[in-house]
Amino acid sequence: MEPISGTPFLVASVIKILFTFTLILVLVAIWTLVERRVCAWMQGRLGPNRVGFEGILQPAADGLKNIFKEETLPPFADKGLFILAPMLSFVPALLTFSVLPMAAPLPTPWGYVNLAIADLPVGFLFILAISSLGVYGLALAGWASNNKYSVMGGLRASAQLISYEIAMGLAAVAVLVLAGNITPNEIIARQQQMHTWFVFPLFIAFLVFYISSFAETNRLPFDLPEAEPELVAGYHTEYSAMKFSMFFIAEYSNLLTASALIVVLFFGGWDIPFTSWDNTAPYSVAKTAATFGAFWVKTLFFYFTYIWVRWTIPRFRFDQLMDLGWKILLPITLAYVMIIAVAVWALDDRGISMNDRRYGLILSAVSLLLGGLLLWILDRGRVVSGSSTRARAAWKREVASHMGAD
Repeated sequence: MEPISGTPFLVASVIKILFTFTLILVLVAIWTLVERRVCAWMQGRLGPNRVGFEGILQPAADGLKNIFKEETLPPFADKGLFILAPMLSFVPALLTFSVLPMAAPLPTPWGYVNLAIADLPVGFLFILAISSLGVYGLALAGWASNNKYSVMGGLRASAQLISYEIAMGLAAVAVLVLAGNITPNEIIARQQQMHTWFVFPLFIAFLVFYISSFAETNRLPFDLPEAEPELVAGYHTEYSAMKFSMFFIAEYSNLLTASALIVVLFFGGWDIPFTSWDNTAPYSVAKTAATFGAFWVKTLFFYFTYIWVRWTIPRFRFDQLMDLGWKILLPITLAYVMIIAVAVWALDDRGISMNDRRYGLILSAVSLLLGGLLLWILDRGRVVSGSSTRARAAWKREVASHMGAD
């Protein structure tokens, strides 16, 4: 079956745009309630449970409140940029999802429909380019507010996002080296061809990408641009009503996009594990529905982990944040990309193809070895040695200090 074209292609594109963006906005609204209920459960509270059955209408109530709330404009703010900044944060958050395939192709009487809004041959480069535009919204929000706390938040956001984009991009380079392609559909196909998801042969790249995604989305423990004890509310201190809400819609949309991107790059995208039924022709509506469900189960799992980490790990200091990005993640990723490139070249040179199961097993073994070495280097007796070893070391230091004093 050929891909859809002509007028049916235009109609299908409009339907995909409306469906995808509506789905994202609905999930963002629901997830604000999910986060509040989950954090309440973790803290032994009830959470919102008054509006509708078990609080299900709380997102609608919050939306109505922000729509009817009074808009404020600081007297010395740059009005044009002050209004533009929330849009610059909101729009890239939605656009980046447009190249991610959510399911296997859908067969129709006019041809098959790709379940990404735009199947670009440079899809991953498009994601990097558009997602990097979000920093302009945060920086302009801080500068246009003419408020010292807001400016500090905007500067922090700029430094943080630029720093971690480098580590995130290099982690993705490891995926591109292994896949040999930058199209999301082809990256998924390579994982199906290898009979293993890239998270196993590229585990360190996955860890770096996942950690960097917290900084890229301004989530705890990396929410320094809006640290309440230091900056009131950071770059959005002067915002209210729907302009204020747009920053949070952008944040939750970015979380959803980051989760979906992790799934596509490292967890097989819409691939259903332990079977090849979903990725072999002919495609059917059943396969499309099943793979759509698999994609969203994986994506929502990572979406949930952002909530889990937020209410578990305390906020870093800003110098710790910068040190982690520049002194640890960046050197690790640079070295890892070179090692993976050499390993892929060596396997290709010896005639071991990607279809051979040994290909994925050898790369997974290399990744496991490097992961153990990295843990041993970075741990320095904190986790592996256990608390008893640390307690004995502290006791010996205390004894030595008392003997020296005597």
